[in-house]
Amino acid sequence: MAEADPSSFASPDCCRTHHLYLRCRVDFESRSLRGTAALTVRAERDHLRSLVLDTKDLTIHKTLVNGQEATFALGECHTFKGTPMEITLPFELGKGQDVVIEISFETSSKSSALQWLSPEQTSGKRHPFLFSQCQAHHCRAILPCQDTPSVKLTYYAEISVPNDLVALMSAKRDGKKPDPEDSTRTIYRFSQMVPIPCYLIALVVGALESREIGPRTLVWAEKEQVEKSAFEFGETEAMLKIAEDLAGPYVWGQYDLLVLPPSFPYGGMENPCLTFVTPTLLAGDRSLSNVIAHEISHSWTGNLVTNKTWEHFWLNEGHTVYLERRIGGRLFGEQFRHFQALGGWRELQNTINTLGGTNPLTNLIPNLKEVDPDVAYSSVPYEKGSALLLYLEQLLGGPDIFIGFLRAYIQQFAYKSVMTDDWKNFLYSYFKDKVDLLDTVDWNAWLHTPGMPPVKPTYDMTLSNACVALSQRWIKASENDLSSFNSADIKQMSSHQLIEFLALLLLENPLPVSHVRRMEEVYHFNAVNNYEIRFRWLRLCIQAGWEDAIPLALKMATEQGRMKFTRPLFKDLYKFDQSRDQAVSAFQKHRAEMHPVTAMLVARDLEVTEQTA
Repeated sequence: MAEADPSSFASPDCCRTHHLYLRCRVDFESRSLRGTAALTVRAERDHLRSLVLDTKDLTIHKTLVNGQEATFALGECHTFKGTPMEITLPFELGKGQDVVIEISFETSSKSSALQWLSPEQTSGKRHPFLFSQCQAHHCRAILPCQDTPSVKLTYYAEISVPNDLVALMSAKRDGKKPDPEDSTRTIYRFSQMVPIPCYLIALVVGALESREIGPRTLVWAEKEQVEKSAFEFGETEAMLKIAEDLAGPYVWGQYDLLVLPPSFPYGGMENPCLTFVTPTLLAGDRSLSNVIAHEISHSWTGNLVTNKTWEHFWLNEGHTVYLERRIGGRLFGEQFRHFQALGGWRELQNTINTLGGTNPLTNLIPNLKEVDPDVAYSSVPYEKGSALLLYLEQLLGGPDIFIGFLRAYIQQFAYKSVMTDDWKNFLYSYFKDKVDLLDTVDWNAWLHTPGMPPVKPTYDMTLSNACVALSQRWIKASENDLSSFNSADIKQMSSHQLIEFLALLLLENPLPVSHVRRMEEVYHFNAVNNYEIRFRWLRLCIQAGWEDAIPLALKMATEQGRMKFTRPLFKDLYKFDQSRDQAVSAFQKHRAEMHPVTAMLVARDLEVTEQTA
């Protein structure tokens, strides 16, 4: 029997879903999706009489099995896993037999997978907007399914939406037609013929427009963002070509990008055929395009080769960060790759300082039994994972040799879901002539021990040195030294180096208020609109206890909802006595328009209970 997925009630050892046919109506008035999900399920053993699906906050109207009505029972509701749905089959199934289970369902207006935006929350201000975010375990809040990444399925969907809106999904667009039941609505059709885990099912509905930016790429956004987005993501095709050269053929056909409203909780989400991205990437100079390289890389690591459970999330994210930085190295040089990788190591230090060096969630492979994957989420699988891969690259003979392994690993496990042991066994068989080297790796420390890794890879410091030098000057400066700083200090630095300079200061004890005040006088960081710079700058100010920064930090925490920015800003504001009450009241005021997962996590961070909400 396969190792069970602690984040799901479904039992893939009994039966597996192979295809989903989804028909539903998007209702903005009731904030619900209503329709049917027809799952083609194959028995994995003989005498199958029942099966369990994941659901969360769904209303189930009825269930048909090959057209015959079937009885079902909803179990006890679990805090984050939702409610198991047990279906009793009207007949027995033998191993290898297929059956179609058609379930009529309706989502809750509070579905954790969906955010419904009022027209005021959009750029255009005229039409409502809907987007989904299923990773890690929220697909069950849209439709009944085996919501585990160990199961992969193809899907076909027909989605009915108001005529003035456009629907898009993580699939190839397959045309549209008037809704025969309602002349004010249009049905959009979608087809995903590459098997995917449920967490990659995605839907967006809004007043969207598109611009072609490459032979296989449209960028989609509201009208107000579409030109800016087309420029910002102009490197997409070049990145796709490099990724194919590194990882193998791109099997998904289309690679579109969708720019979401500001409340989207992540930097990007690798939904197949349609990457979702945050508008906080729109810096105007393409400097934050590494997020696009990251999402492109997921087309191989994550979407083609998938972690079998969320405990092995590093297999998705560590490999994807490694590939993302290989793409950056091809575009901007090997020194840049090392600079980004060293920045990632510092980000890991920062995360481990925050979570605590003995926190079991800082294990590369955490135990998620009774742990909500949203609560466990951090930079650890990304940065500890990619550090392990860089360390192995250096151990085993360099980038050209290691990419051969990565390509073979993708080829070996394409269309499958894997655990760390599968990866490690393949690593040992691929490098069978270097087993003695592999045996020098402290696997237990890397994989199963909390805190920083046992070994630090070697990093080329060329682009980091200026950041380190300037940050050290500020750390060591006395009050009398402050006049020695001027705007020339940062004139030659790229935006990436400014981010790193501020990140280095955040790893140290807070600066005195006099220092951040002087920094603003000479560097004018308050006027910078690059979100990555602004985020670190405002954290530095709040940690220093500079009250002038409070309104700016509150504004940034609430004007966008990317959790990478919103959660640490709220945490810093909450820790600072002068802004604690303002942080809580700003959260209460904005909570209703926040993404449900973001609101849940910020409430935890600010120790706000449901009752006082």
